[in-house]
Amino acid sequence: VQLQASGGGLVQAGDSLRLSCAASGRTFSNYAMGWFRQAPGEEREFVAATSWSAGVSTYGYYADSVRGRFIISRDNAKNTVYLQMNRLKPEDTAVYLCAAELGSRLISGDYWGQGTQVTVSS
Repeated sequence: VQLQASGGGLVQAGDSLRLSCAASGRTFSNYAMGWFRQAPGEEREFVAATSWSAGVSTYGYYADSVRGRFIISRDNAKNTVYLQMNRLKPEDTAVYLCAAELGSRLISGDYWGQGTQVTVSS
């Protein structure tokens, strides 16, 4: 099982980025999928995830720090989850890690990707 994250980069404050996380090795339609991030010297923190219920991807849920700026979506046919990040701030700078967890909530992650660096300059 692999989760491959991509889409990170160096941008200026106010810009947008779209992260992708492609899963392979199994079907993730019955998994919650989403993103955590970790800045240097900081603990890993939850960013956003999509829940799963009765085989259908449902709503996204977000950390307070990104709600209203980030949008998470998924394409179960492609086993891929996306994170559209808008109005980026320097404090969003971190390594973003995608994760998947069996069930309807992403709490601690059963599977993890390698991460993609996002750097936002002021």
